[in-house]
Amino acid sequence: MQLSSTPSPQVPPSSSAPGTVRPGGRTARTRAAVRDAVLAGLVEYGYPGLTVEYVAEQSGVHKTTLYRRWGGVEGLVADALDLAGEDTWTPPDTGTLRGDLRALAQQVVDTFGDPAAGAAPAAFIAAAFQSERAAEALRAFYAERFARCAPLVERAAARGEVPAGTDPGSLARAVSAPLFFRLFITREPLDDTVAGQAADAALAAARAGVFASPA
Repeated sequence: MQLSSTPSPQVPPSSSAPGTVRPGGRTARTRAAVRDAVLAGLVEYGYPGLTVEYVAEQSGVHKTTLYRRWGGVEGLVADALDLAGEDTWTPPDTGTLRGDLRALAQQVVDTFGDPAAGAAPAAFIAAAFQSERAAEALRAFYAERFARCAPLVERAAARGEVPAGTDPGSLARAVSAPLFFRLFITREPLDDTVAGQAADAALAAARAGVFASPA
């Protein structure tokens, strides 16, 4: 699944918090500037080294405002993920399920194979191991991504490629899991062959009914 520029857990108890609405104008620009500063800080220093002071300096938003609206580093990271989840990403539509799953796998390879593109999502994933709030936000981000894959599975079921009731999230996880294992556990390189193997394995399991919801 593509983790692009990168859904929100609990927010600090104050006024209207980012993520609860989709503001426009100056508020949206402020939120975007803060998000960009959080991304830059995570990439450069990692979660342990990210500070409110750094975000304030990089974003031009006073630190008292950051504390009031986001509550601290955990809230800043969570909202940055929430904001990324508001993008317009949609799953591929190649005309076949095999093509769609291969395209999904290829997105992972393309994103993380590019050091510039992969730095921010990798930093978010690392942060999720160090902050439960970041982990909740990351889970929500991917849950929303998986939900967007529903049309992909519905089209495949209508074509008779998989059983009706195949769970989109389970299928999407099966495609990406081997790739993320190589990326973050065994630290092995990714390539087009590995992406194709992951997609085809997930497709075989889906065709066999492994991911079909219980009747």
